[in-house]
Amino acid sequence: MRFALSPEQLDFGTSVRKLLDAGRTPAAVRGWAAGDPRQGRALVRQLAGAGVLGLAVADEHGGVGAEPIDLVVAFIELGRAAAPGPLVETAAAIPALLQALPDAEPAARWLPGFAEGAAMGTIAFADHGGVALDADSAEVVLIADGARLHTAQRAGLVRSVDPARRLFAVSADEAVAEGPEVAAAVATALDTGALACAAQLLGAGRALLDATTGYAKQRKQFGKPIGEFQAVKQKLADVLIGLDLAEPLLYRAALTMGEPTRGRDVSAAVVACGDAAYRAARAALQVHGAIGYTAEYDLSLWLTKVTALRSAWGTADFHRARIAAALRDEADSRGTA
Repeated sequence: MRFALSPEQLDFGTSVRKLLDAGRTPAAVRGWAAGDPRQGRALVRQLAGAGVLGLAVADEHGGVGAEPIDLVVAFIELGRAAAPGPLVETAAAIPALLQALPDAEPAARWLPGFAEGAAMGTIAFADHGGVALDADSAEVVLIADGARLHTAQRAGLVRSVDPARRLFAVSADEAVAEGPEVAAAVATALDTGALACAAQLLGAGRALLDATTGYAKQRKQFGKPIGEFQAVKQKLADVLIGLDLAEPLLYRAALTMGEPTRGRDVSAAVVACGDAAYRAARAALQVHGAIGYTAEYDLSLWLTKVTALRSAWGTADFHRARIAAALRDEADSRGTA
């Protein structure tokens, strides 16, 4: 049994990283935050051309039909680059939702456009805040309310700690699907979105660690680089350990997406990756000092992204409670067996 990414997956991750590096992502993020999505949409089309937006879309809808682990590989790189836009919704959550519905018509109508980068989608979950990310830029806006799925119309802008995450209140419009199968599909979409979000957090944490390590090597104090001070070394080592321990939980969640433990494993990944990324953000800000606060400095793009993503797909309390409930149920089942 192999407990590592395949050479093909490693090469895919490397190619996505090179694409994002060449796409001047920080400039695209700032443009997106300012309401100018042109660079961001160009980046989305490039990602679609590389197959990223079609990973979770089946072959019959113009996608790749890849495994969840491949989705994780891509979203780690998207998080590393702090890429803007409703990428989790377009490439992960909505494809999982629509393809789990008994009626194939909504998937056939929207997913080919997602896979080729011609359209983007976003979704609000009434039970989880009821706001939709980038509803002003997405061609498809949905709202899920229990066992009902509707298209949605955007209302007011909701402020986010991350300026590049433009959140909107939405209201239900035309019905798409209704029934118990919808509730199960929504649960699948939530877990798929949370998995992709956890991968983004891990990637963002890696980017923050790299940036902070590089800064510590060149920033001098008392005549030598601050990275030579033991306190700084220990802080960055703690960040590295946290990220390294979170990574296998993320991969396990990807591998068990079709298993009964899906919810528990996804929640464990979200908590671990969120805590590790937040630790990386705190360390980055402390090591960089006052410059880390400035909006003009690229570090701020990752600091605000991590802060927002930690609760974007369920708070830490929600996920910890779900883990505890799953472990309690497992213990009860063993006791009665």
